[in-house]
Amino acid sequence: MTKTLQHKLELGDGIYTVADISEILQLPTAKVRRWLAAYWNQYSWTIDRSVAVSFQALVEFYVLYHLGEAGIPTKAVIRAKTALSEWFNTPFPFAQKKIVENIQTDQYRIYLEFEGHIVSLDGTKQLNLEFIRQFFHKLDFDQESIALRFWPRGKEKSIVVDPQRQFGHPVIGTSNIYPETIYGLYQGGESIPFICSAYDLVEKEVQDAIEYCKAA
Repeated sequence: MTKTLQHKLELGDGIYTVADISEILQLPTAKVRRWLAAYWNQYSWTIDRSVAVSFQALVEFYVLYHLGEAGIPTKAVIRAKTALSEWFNTPFPFAQKKIVENIQTDQYRIYLEFEGHIVSLDGTKQLNLEFIRQFFHKLDFDQESIALRFWPRGKEKSIVVDPQRQFGHPVIGTSNIYPETIYGLYQGGESIPFICSAYDLVEKEVQDAIEYCKAA
């Protein structure tokens, strides 16, 4: 594993490749690869020739992706990211709830207003803030409003992405079982009651794992 620039990978950060990000966030692989090249060459690592990022970068990526889809120039987003990183002393400001909650939009501008600071992000399209707000409803935060874990299908489902468990790979509920493991058995013809018994899961957890893998 090689590291670029100064961001150090630590246990509990999670490790997410382009394929992982595309699967977890349900975004096109080609766009994920292009946006990673634009924003995170300084906060990424090369693992077996694949670019990988941490959990905080995964969360921030979703926000910046939608800012880009709203037509905001890459340079404008990078300027905003740099300014907010300095104010809040974090390389991933858009992974913080208190910052994202203060994104505002009108017919002409997208801007951030926080504690007297205003950062304007002029786009060519209207930003759909509901996408970002729905995404943040699927996150758990610590006491400093920094993202801790992500529930890809919503908190009513059993699949969770937690950088403290299994290197951040999606797992089922409180177990360390991968959804793909369950889905592979299901595709192989095993019954849901059998899978529940074999892996000590309830039927809803098995159904949630199958649903997650089908969506991915």
